[in-house]
Amino acid sequence: MESPEYVRTSLAGAMTLGFVPGRFYRDAKSYCLNLLLTYREGCAAKCAYCGLSRTRLPDTPWSERSFIRVDWPVVRLDDVVEKLANGDCPQVERVCVSMITNGRARADTIAVVKRIRKVFDQISVLVTPTIVDRAWLEEVHEAGADMVGVAVDAATPSLFDALRGRGVGGPHRWERYWSILKEAVEVFGRYNAGVHLIVGLGERECEMVNAIQRAYDLGALTHLFSFFPEEKSLMENHPQPPIGQYRRIQLARYLINKGLVRAEQMKFDDRGRIVDFGVDETTLEESIECGTPFMTSGCRSRNRENACNRPYSNSTPYQALIGEIRNYPFPPTPDDIKIIKMQLWDYSDIPVKRWIEVPELVDEV
Repeated sequence: MESPEYVRTSLAGAMTLGFVPGRFYRDAKSYCLNLLLTYREGCAAKCAYCGLSRTRLPDTPWSERSFIRVDWPVVRLDDVVEKLANGDCPQVERVCVSMITNGRARADTIAVVKRIRKVFDQISVLVTPTIVDRAWLEEVHEAGADMVGVAVDAATPSLFDALRGRGVGGPHRWERYWSILKEAVEVFGRYNAGVHLIVGLGERECEMVNAIQRAYDLGALTHLFSFFPEEKSLMENHPQPPIGQYRRIQLARYLINKGLVRAEQMKFDDRGRIVDFGVDETTLEESIECGTPFMTSGCRSRNRENACNRPYSNSTPYQALIGEIRNYPFPPTPDDIKIIKMQLWDYSDIPVKRWIEVPELVDEV
């Protein structure tokens, strides 16, 4: 069961399509259908934090490896297309087709996009710069993709090389990723390209802010993720970033992507942590109160700014229960905003704490 006839979809995608039973905490909706190409030999990359890395669970078939904490079941592409065509998942506003580092993915991504475009017209592609070039970007755009993402992930060249490149014997190179991002902006248009960045891989806050600014200056918006350790990956013992760190970067990303401030206007302490966002109090308060900075950041649709909302992909159910939803898949409520404000100015290094009182969980007989 390989691409292009088959693809993997996230657990959220499988639930949304009706392939797997389940419901989302607080009645969240998944507005984006994430599809991942799949091959017996898997991905050639060795990224230290990735659940799909060649170095993780080498004796487990690639199609059975979890990714971002959840299963990604293999499904027939024709079944997905039929669901989209029949209106069986009307809340879906965007489909994202993700490549892996596999030479077959170039042609297969084009084939999958063309197949989906016959019934659905808002399609993103998450590309692997190591195996594509400008001509390929033009071809996938012509095939029907209207937005593109580049998962740079690490905020600095040294971290990128250590976790994705030479440090782990991987094929990826920092310069190549940024070069393809620049070309993606030229092919798809300004702000129709996005860059994925993961907070908590070892960077300082000031370094992440600079990476967000670099992307924005190129004409790309940042899609932000919070690191979560994958079991049996090379970084399985690396902690999540403290919630204060993540909240500050979320707000900084929002302010930069809205053109309200530049990285060089912000102020940082001697550990590189944000202590002043460089905007007036009114702008800062309005930005926090609207809640948008703390929602999942991803490709937009015609109906919403963050259509790729990936419900709860960056936090466990327990963390969501105690008030530590890393990326809100819906607008935060006033009570959520109260918690976010406390978290925003928390400079402790404790990764997880209780922000709301919850009853003790007990086994039911």
